[in-house]
Amino acid sequence: MKKNKIYCSDSCPFCQRAYRLLEQRNIPITKHYVNSQHDWEELLQLTGRNTVPQVFINDVHIGGFDDLSMADQSGKLDEILNQ
Repeated sequence: MKKNKIYCSDSCPFCQRAYRLLEQRNIPITKHYVNSQHDWEELLQLTGRNTVPQVFINDVHIGGFDDLSMADQSGKLDEILNQ
């Protein structure tokens, strides 16, 4: 089964925006909070990035909020959801 996951922090305004966009699109997501150094290292290893949010839809790395928003606007998000 493919998974939707967001690496996040509740104090991050871009994470809040990503939550809202995903909620508006009715996309279920599992939140993985990045709190410890180990979490940050895992995130960097998975994505090559050290910022949150980092969004995975159907196990495809979308990127941060700007990437998610662009994917939504361009139709790429729908393509990934329909895979």
